[in-house]
Amino acid sequence: MAVLDRLLAPNSPFQSRFFFLARRFVAGETIETALEAVRGLNADGITATLDFLGEDVLDAAEAQRTREAYLAMLAAIERSGAQTNVSVKLTALGLLIDDDLCTANLTTILERAAPLADPFVRIDMEGSAVTSETLRVFERVYAQHRNVGPVIQAYLKRSADDIERAIELGARVRLCKGAYQEPADIAFQDMPAIRREYLRLAEALLTRGVYPGIATHDEKLILAVKEIARSREIANDRFEFQLLYGVRPELQRALVAEGYRVRVYVPFGTHWAGYFYRRITERRENALFALRSMLQR
Repeated sequence: MAVLDRLLAPNSPFQSRFFFLARRFVAGETIETALEAVRGLNADGITATLDFLGEDVLDAAEAQRTREAYLAMLAAIERSGAQTNVSVKLTALGLLIDDDLCTANLTTILERAAPLADPFVRIDMEGSAVTSETLRVFERVYAQHRNVGPVIQAYLKRSADDIERAIELGARVRLCKGAYQEPADIAFQDMPAIRREYLRLAEALLTRGVYPGIATHDEKLILAVKEIARSREIANDRFEFQLLYGVRPELQRALVAEGYRVRVYVPFGTHWAGYFYRRITERRENALFALRSMLQR
């Protein structure tokens, strides 16, 4: 793991030399390339959420630089007219340093996003070590700013309670399976159990929640969510499917053609290695794509 940690470190030689591997899943290293990707999605009837990659910041000055990058991103979105909002990881804003620092940085971003056509800011969920802290900061800022909502990971055994709390608050939730390695005492491990939990939580959000984001590429889950919506007479404009940039683009377009709302998570930036690692370990086809990219250089 020490070797892997060095490879995935933000300033590692791997990260500076091998961006071509991540190009399918990461929309470049600058806001300009990211907005170009968003415009392409918009042309296909798809909205986006932009994420400036970075996490596990342990220096207050670096957390402030991340905040400034988001303010610049929001200004660029406003100028461009692109149909996108933003997503942010709280450890990039200083969560591991100080709650108050993180809260202040997030509040500044929320206030700058407020006048945009789509002012929403999604708080990405990270590993279980910061789940409680992430939701605590979310509730602090949500008390004053309603243009924010969390991601809940279905494989965590605590998530049913977290979903109920979000529904009680009237907060918008993005529901995903979960992409981090977690121990069996806190997370479901086998896919049938994870799918069951996902659908149980999705039904709660669809029937009692506020405009949930149904985030999955699993066609079994997508078909089941469609059936829940049909049987409960839930209109297509009361939720959206959310997918990842570079993953199953044909599925994204097919959902749009069927009349569903679709949003694609578009990450960009130079700190791409950790995100890329999670993508290639999720699906065999992603790992094969990365291997082909290396062999074709």
